Amino acid sequence: MRMVSDRGYTEVDLSASAEELTWLARAVARGEGVLSSTSSPGGDALVGVEVLKSSGPGVLIRRDAERQILVISGDSAGRAVLAENLRAMATAEDGGHLHIDYFPGHFYLAEGSLPLVVNSPHGGMPRR
Repeated sequence: MRMVSDRGYTEVDLSASAEELTWLARAVARGEGVLSSTSSPGGDALVGVEVLKSSGPGVLIRRDAERQILVISGDSAGRAVLAENLRAMATAEDGGHLHIDYFPGHFYLAEGSLPLVVNSPHGGMPRR
């Protein structure tokens, strides 16, 4: 898994194998887990992702600048939706990416969530 945060910390780009995305989806659904990145620490690369349970409402995706880690926390309903989206990306047969962006009234993301781009393990855009 490789996670890169842009210089302004306004978006995180996540690339992972199908197995890593499946593991992340399971951790999000459970509300606990830590997965290390294959990137070297420093620069714009993050060293891992941590998943936590919280009372919500919704899911908050944030960057812990001190630890250089992506933190995903939230209530069980919001985490279930995010987990399903990650699972779908892991099992998709074609390429593409998933944009997870908060907007006012978002049904599962909490205000203040960092935008996250999840790249397909198959790369590129879908061949449909």
